[in-house]
Amino acid sequence: MPIRELTEYPTGARRMRILTMAVLAILIGSYEAQIAPVVPLLLKDLHMSLATYGLVSAAGVLAGAIASAIGGRLTDHVGRVRLLVPLMFATAVCCFLMVTVHSPTQLLLVRVVLSVVDGMAMAGTAPLVRDFSPRMGRAQAFGFWTWGPVGANFLAAAVASATLPVFDDNWRSQFVIMGAFSLVVSVVIMFNIADLSPELRARIQQTEQQAVRVGRDGPARARELFRHRNIWAHVVGISLWLVIYMTLSLFGQTMLAAAFELNASTASGIMSAFWVLNLLTLVVIGRVSDRLQLRKPICVAGSVAAVLVTGYLILLMGDPGVSHLHLMITGALLGGALGVAYGPWMANYSEDAEDVDPRLQGSAWGIFGALSKIMAVVVLFVIPHLVEAAGWRTWLAIAALCLVLFIPAVFAFHGPWRAHRGRTPETTSSLERTAN
Repeated sequence: MPIRELTEYPTGARRMRILTMAVLAILIGSYEAQIAPVVPLLLKDLHMSLATYGLVSAAGVLAGAIASAIGGRLTDHVGRVRLLVPLMFATAVCCFLMVTVHSPTQLLLVRVVLSVVDGMAMAGTAPLVRDFSPRMGRAQAFGFWTWGPVGANFLAAAVASATLPVFDDNWRSQFVIMGAFSLVVSVVIMFNIADLSPELRARIQQTEQQAVRVGRDGPARARELFRHRNIWAHVVGISLWLVIYMTLSLFGQTMLAAAFELNASTASGIMSAFWVLNLLTLVVIGRVSDRLQLRKPICVAGSVAAVLVTGYLILLMGDPGVSHLHLMITGALLGGALGVAYGPWMANYSEDAEDVDPRLQGSAWGIFGALSKIMAVVVLFVIPHLVEAAGWRTWLAIAALCLVLFIPAVFAFHGPWRAHRGRTPETTSSLERTAN
């Protein structure tokens, strides 16, 4: 398998091509995990209740969370691409295995296997984005990386809408298409992606040409991350922040339909406005953050705006007279505000982990991958029960409170508050400036 290891930092179009492959990998990995478009057909064919499907989904997500943490650590030891490429082919095979499912038990086994393989494979994508994005362009690069999970929702829905009628609504057809598409893209990625040598991964890249070599003695140890208060602040803070994001991602349409008496199609249309502006601000504000080399104030500004818009949405709830355009604008503003905060946070987390030890990026992002999946499980379990007892307005207020609690955590992150101050790596070992 032609996996290249670079001994010189790539620049220009070569670097951008490798970054594009990393973003394409997260898109395909997220697409392979999609099952939502065929759930109604699958439930009917397997004679399975929605509650049983929920347990199967939760088991898969939990298995994926563990795999993400393990996979992140492995990428630091064996390299990103050496883990990513073989496992991408394995996930494609797992998609074909879905065709063999004829019972809830078989579904559980296949989804757990797919979640484990996919979780370990995708653990290398965020570290790859870090490896091939200097700090002067990192927030924008992570903004594009985020397009993968969001874009997968659109891709799965579009493919299902176009092809299910052709195959007489046979849900297994979607996994054949998914597996075939994934195999082709995996080949494209295999021949166009590359890994940095361990020596290059151990450097902090300020620009394409300027780097900081960090002298470290001994092996890289993941536990070193948790000896630093700012890393704990990131981990706890983003866990709280993800509550609102996961709520909208997993239950957005359901919440709108129940609170404003909308049909499924209208609720989906309103949520599409949320995702479109979210994707736009991720990239645009990411570029602004990179040009200013500011993370924390932009992160706070986006989170404060998101709290205010969430509060406004809570006030609107229960009023069926609210126009669809009004809800669409409100949803778009909320999605945009969250996008403002998220890209700079990802860059800030990556940079803070670099300052601890640049060799631990895989471990750091493995922790994040596990956290995001665990938070999805929590939301999946808690929301149905709490909403049934107290309603969507109460839950949204709790989500807004979690968002508020994220803001003070930002003050423990490293990095400047003003543009003219810049940022230098905050390490305890000697630094040697180098140029490629």
